[in-house]
Amino acid sequence: MPESDATFVGHPADRMFASDNGVGASTEIVEAVAHASTGGHLAYGEDAYTSQARRKVAEVFGHEAIVHCVSTGSAANGLALATLLDPWGSVLCHRGSHIFYDECGAPEFFTSGGKLIPLDGPDGKIDPDELGRAVRAGVGSIHSAQPQVVSITQATESGSVYTVDEIRALTTIAHDAGLRVHMDGARFTNALVALDISAAEMTWRAGVDILSFGVTKNGGLTTDAVVAFDTTLGTELAYRVKRAGQLTSKMRFQSAQLAAYLTDDLWLRNARHANAMAERLVDGLRATPHVDVHGTGGANIVFCHLPDATVEALTDDGFVFHHGHPEPGVARLVTSHATTPDAVDALVAAIRRAEDAA
Repeated sequence: MPESDATFVGHPADRMFASDNGVGASTEIVEAVAHASTGGHLAYGEDAYTSQARRKVAEVFGHEAIVHCVSTGSAANGLALATLLDPWGSVLCHRGSHIFYDECGAPEFFTSGGKLIPLDGPDGKIDPDELGRAVRAGVGSIHSAQPQVVSITQATESGSVYTVDEIRALTTIAHDAGLRVHMDGARFTNALVALDISAAEMTWRAGVDILSFGVTKNGGLTTDAVVAFDTTLGTELAYRVKRAGQLTSKMRFQSAQLAAYLTDDLWLRNARHANAMAERLVDGLRATPHVDVHGTGGANIVFCHLPDATVEALTDDGFVFHHGHPEPGVARLVTSHATTPDAVDALVAAIRRAEDAA
């Protein structure tokens, strides 16, 4: 590679623990995009790749669904919520959820001013008792935003995973109060394989009305999807996708990614590997003196307490990860479909060296 291109190489792959967004796409997905570049195709989703992707989604979920590929998870969340919410409505979500903490007001933007109401609960999960109170708060009062949607993050931002019973408990509270349910599934497949259940069991059978289906974090290139199990939402969702600038002219490149993702269990294999690497990391950290692993885990995100000196030593050694969030002294380590056992072992060894030197 010419020296002038060296700045574009990025961080070493075996040192990347900042995010599953930071690694490359699966070979099968890159090849699918290249294949979609051959020949001529109709634009704006009227192509065979988009039809194939929608068929595959229906197959893996065992349910007819409205499917739209979009460019980001934030767009998927915003469009899904906007399809369910009036401008005077509110979304009940966890305080640590991505839509509340990390999307720069995008849900409010997409919903033309809908209000997000943060709820608490351990391990990033909404507390059912608190939700039971929130679905009744201000109902019928012209002075209050009206509760209309519950948003569940699966897997959570804490790396934990809702069980099916926990999801049903929340969706039952929501539906009994007349609210709809959205699932933010940026790491949907990591949660799915952690529970070892079907996609149907974790979504529409458990009471989920609409899903933000993550692809990018689990081997995708540039696509996530909105999946509506209530097909009556199809017309409104289609207009909202177009109005938001998410109906891309060469939709086949996004659709080809989604179709490849769901072919030959690639999505499941990638997530199983990422989760296994997280388990390996947790085992190594727990065997390391003075390192406390936080939370219950379950997916591919690991939180642990690391002293500042250890963080500095790891950074000097080229490891890339986030620290100081959600609180000072806490490091967030994320594994992916591309993480190798050697990379995990190297990180654990580096932490032990730093701890020994302290």
